[in-house]
Amino acid sequence: MATTQNLKIVAYLKPMCGWSQGVRAIFKKYNITYEEKDIINDPSSYEEMVKKSGQQLSPCVEINGQMLADVSGDEVEAWMLKKGIVQKAATKADAPTDRGCADHQEPIDFEGHFRGN
Repeated sequence: MATTQNLKIVAYLKPMCGWSQGVRAIFKKYNITYEEKDIINDPSSYEEMVKKSGQQLSPCVEINGQMLADVSGDEVEAWMLKKGIVQKAATKADAPTDRGCADHQEPIDFEGHFRGN
C-alpha cells in the first residue's frame, strides 16, 4: 500500500463550491496534505487546470501526476481506495462529498460555464 506521505497532490478548487468542499472533506477524512489552487481568484491556476486536464470543469485533482478531471469527493476517494493509497476509513467526511451546494447555483467560471448537478 502506498503511504500518504509520498503523495504529491494538487487540487484545483473553487473557494465556495459544494463539489470542491467534498474533495476537501475527503482529504481531511484521510488526513492527507495537498496543495490547493484557487481557480476562481487566480486565473493562472484556472489556465493551468484547463491545460493539464484538457477540460474546463472543476474540481480537478492531480495525484502523483495522474489527473482526475471533473471529480467529486466520492470519486477521489474511490480512486485512492482502488490504487491502495488509503484504506476505507470508518469515520465519515465532514461535508457532503457527492454534490454541489444546496442553497445556491454554482459560480460561473472564466469561460462562462457552471458546474451543475
